[in-house]
Amino acid sequence: MSQADLDATLDDATALGLGWIRADLSWTTVQGGGPTSWSWGGFDRVVLAAKARGLKVLPILAYTPAWARDADCTRFSCPPRDPAQFAAFASAAVARYSSYGVTTWEVWNEPNLNQFWPTPDPVRYATLLTTTSAAIKKADPQATVLVGGLAALENSAPSIGPREFLNAVCLTGACTSADAVSYHPYTYPYLASYYATWSAWSKMSATPTSLRTVLGAFGLGTMPIWVTEYGAPTDGDGMAGDGTWATTTATTDHVTEAWQASIAKDAVAKADADPYVQSFFWYTNQDLAASTRKEASFGLRHLDGTPKPSWQAFRNAVAAAKAS
Repeated sequence: MSQADLDATLDDATALGLGWIRADLSWTTVQGGGPTSWSWGGFDRVVLAAKARGLKVLPILAYTPAWARDADCTRFSCPPRDPAQFAAFASAAVARYSSYGVTTWEVWNEPNLNQFWPTPDPVRYATLLTTTSAAIKKADPQATVLVGGLAALENSAPSIGPREFLNAVCLTGACTSADAVSYHPYTYPYLASYYATWSAWSKMSATPTSLRTVLGAFGLGTMPIWVTEYGAPTDGDGMAGDGTWATTTATTDHVTEAWQASIAKDAVAKADADPYVQSFFWYTNQDLAASTRKEASFGLRHLDGTPKPSWQAFRNAVAAAKAS
C-alpha cells in the first residue's frame, strides 16, 4: 500500500471502533534474499501507523523463503526445512516489535489446509509450534502465542479437519506451548448464531465433538479461542444468498450485500456473548483485486473504497458490544 492507502485503512479501523488489525508478517518478505538478509520496512510501516492510532497488531508468522524450504517444495506456503531457522526469524521479529506493543503472535495461517501447507502434517506443525513458541517466549516472556488459524473444512485429504488436526497436534504435547487457538469459522450463507452440527461456528464449543472438547481432553478446557477470520463474500459465480431458504442451495457461493450486513451484525454479537471467544476479526476491510470474484469480495468496502451496508452494520455491532 501507499502511505496514503495505509493511513486511510487504519483510520477506517479506528472509525469502526476496532482495537486490533491482523496482517501477514511473511518470512519470505523479510528474508527472501537469504539467511543474512533482512527487510523489515513494509511491516515497520504497519506497526508504526497502527501504534500511532492506538491499534494493536496481530502478526501472522508464516511462509518460507526458497532457500529455507525442502528441495522438492516450490510454493510460498511450504513449511520450513528447519524449524529452528523459522524460530530465529520469529525471535528477531519479537525483538524488533515488542517495544512497539506487539505481544501476540500467530504461528502460521491455516496449517491444516493444503493451500497454506502442502500435505498438512500435524506432527510437523507441532514441532514448528513448540520451537517457535519457545523462541518467542525467550525473547518476551509475557508474549501470547496462538496456534495458527485453523481452516474450517471437512476432514478430507489432503486437508485435515480442524478438530482432527488440533487433536493430533495436542497428542504431541505441543498445545501446551500455546496460549490460545485461532480459528476461521466461516458460516456464510448462514448466520453464526444458526446452530447445526455441521456449522463451523457451532463446532467451536456447541457440538458433541468440538474444539472445546478436544482441548478439554488434554486438560486445556479453559484455553481461549481467537476467531482470527470470519466474513462473507458479496460476489461469486453461483447464487447469492439473502437469508432465505430459497437462495440457500448447493450453488450458493456468496451473499447479497444486505445479507452480509446481517451476518456481520450477528457474528459480532455472537462472538461477544460466547465466553470461549476472546477475540474476533473480520475478513476483510476492503475488497481485493483477487483472482476469483468470491475471494475478491469479502470486504466491508468495495474495491473503490465506497462502503457496503456491512460497514455501518459492523460499526454499530461493535459499539453495541462495547456498551454491553
